[in-house]
Amino acid sequence: MEHKYHIFAPYRVCPIGAHVDHQHGIVTGFAIDKGVDLWFTPSADGRVHLESLTFGGSVDFDVTQASQVRERHWGDYARGVKYALRKRFALSHGICGVVKGSLPVGGLSSSAAVLIAYTMALAKANDICLTPFETVKIASEAEREYIGLNNGLLDQACIALGRKDGLLFLDCDSNDYRIIKRNPEMPDFEIGIFFSGLTRSLVNSDYNLRVYECKTAAWNTLAYADQPLKPFDKTFLRDIPKAMFEETRTAMPQRFARRAAHFYSEFRRVRQGVTAWESGNLALFGKLSFDSCESSIHNYECGSPELIAIYEIMRTLPGVYGGRFSGAGFKGACIALVDPEKKESIERELTARYLERFPEYEKTFKVYFVRPDDGARFV
Repeated sequence: MEHKYHIFAPYRVCPIGAHVDHQHGIVTGFAIDKGVDLWFTPSADGRVHLESLTFGGSVDFDVTQASQVRERHWGDYARGVKYALRKRFALSHGICGVVKGSLPVGGLSSSAAVLIAYTMALAKANDICLTPFETVKIASEAEREYIGLNNGLLDQACIALGRKDGLLFLDCDSNDYRIIKRNPEMPDFEIGIFFSGLTRSLVNSDYNLRVYECKTAAWNTLAYADQPLKPFDKTFLRDIPKAMFEETRTAMPQRFARRAAHFYSEFRRVRQGVTAWESGNLALFGKLSFDSCESSIHNYECGSPELIAIYEIMRTLPGVYGGRFSGAGFKGACIALVDPEKKESIERELTARYLERFPEYEKTFKVYFVRPDDGARFV
C-alpha cells in the first residue's frame, strides 16, 4: 500500500567525544546520508502495526494501553517511544507502517535512528508539535528507561539536529548545542565506515558496566577528597574538578582511574577539536580523533581485536585524516575522515591487510563511504 508520510532518520558518527555523554561531557557529531526510512499512515484508532524490511515478523500494539514488559524484539523500540510519549501526552492514534535500514552495520546508532523516526511518526499521528530537542529527549528516555541502555543524548542529538554543512557540538550537561559551520578553507572529506564483520559479540557489551565504572571513579574522588557524596545516579565526572581527581587518582583502583582519565582527556580533545574545525584544520581534527581512539583502547578499555586491527591499519594509510571506533566500541565499525581522491586505495589496502589477519570475515567485512547530512526529517 501507499503510505501517507515518509520519514528519513540518518545514522550518526561521532569523530571526537567518545564515551563521555553519560558523564555529562562535551561531544561532536555528524548525521550521515545513510539511515532508517519509515513509511507510515496514521491509524483511525490507537493501533500500531509495523513491518520491517530489515528484520522478520511484524509488531502490533495499541498506543492507548500502557506498555507491557519488553519482548526483546525489534518492536521494543516502537513500544519504548509509546512509553516515553505517554508520560507527557494522551495518545489516541497509532500508525501503520514499514521500516527499513540502509546499512547492516553496528556502531552507527541505528537504534537511536529508529527511536527518532517512531517519535516523529507518533507525534505526527497525534497532532503533537515537538521541537527537535524535545524529540531527542523523548527518544533518549525510551532507550534508557524502556530498552535499558544507560546512554546520554549524543546519538539522538546527532540524528535529530545534524546539518550537512556543519559539525554538531553538544554540551551534555547544559544541553546547549550549536552547529559549527564548515570553514571554506577546509579540504573536502568523506567518512569511511569500516565494518569489522563481527556481527555479534562473544561477550555482552560492557557498555552499562563502563558507565558504572565512571560513576564509581567520581564517587571515589569525592570520598577521598572528603567531599559530600550524592546519590549514585546523580553523580557525574563532569561535576568533579580535574585537579581534585588528579590528587586522588593514585588512591583508587586503577581501572576506575583510567575511566576518569579518559573522560578528562576527551574533554580537552573536544575543545581542541572544535577550534581545529573552526579554523579549517582537518589534519589536526583528524589527529585528535585518532588520539580519542587511543584513549578508548588504553583508558576506557573497549574495542575488540578486530576493531583495534582496523584502527592500527587506518593510522598508516595515506589519505586518512583520522578516525576511531564508532558506537559503544565493543564490536561493529570504525569510522575515518578520508580524502575522497584516495578512497579507492584506502579501501583496497585496508581490506587486504585486515583480511590477511582475519580471513574468517571475508564474507562479512564491508567498507562504505558516506557524507554528512541533515538531521531526521519528513521527505
